[in-house]
Amino acid sequence: MSFEWPWQYNFPPFFTLQPNVDTRHKQLAAWCSLALSYCRHNKLYTLDIMEAQESPVFNHKNIDRKLSMEAILIVFEELRKKGNLEWLDKNKTRCLVMWRRPEEWGKLIYQWVSKNSMVNTVFTLYELANGDDTESEEFHGLEDWMLIRSLQALQMDGKAEVITMDDGKGVKFF
Repeated sequence: MSFEWPWQYNFPPFFTLQPNVDTRHKQLAAWCSLALSYCRHNKLYTLDIMEAQESPVFNHKNIDRKLSMEAILIVFEELRKKGNLEWLDKNKTRCLVMWRRPEEWGKLIYQWVSKNSMVNTVFTLYELANGDDTESEEFHGLEDWMLIRSLQALQMDGKAEVITMDDGKGVKFF
């Protein structure tokens, strides 16, 4: 399935930050939505700022428009404020993108566990994110850092416990 670009993406002024405060606010909201949708569609969890500038999201070659590095950083800062992005370094060159927050992933995982009557069952992190039983689930293939955060959110709610096993980490659901 191919990614569906929003109408603004083909509108050249979209690639220039607008000076009017109201317009800029709507524009940044559209950019945030686009970036998260693109990452979700492509299951991207980590972005490099230099690579992002050349990616199709911020570089529309068909209309010869590219969002500036400054504007990309502004979009990323908006995403950070909303809790959808976390910088991996002080220089802001790499970031984690959370198109779903850990609590949302935790809820999806717990719904699957409950639906399949697997409460009081122990899983390895690998089984949960990459096992045959979860292949059709949206959380299948979830990167370890996000999986652990999601399980920690469930642990805070008393629905799971992250445990250390001989061959790594696991989780028990309650």
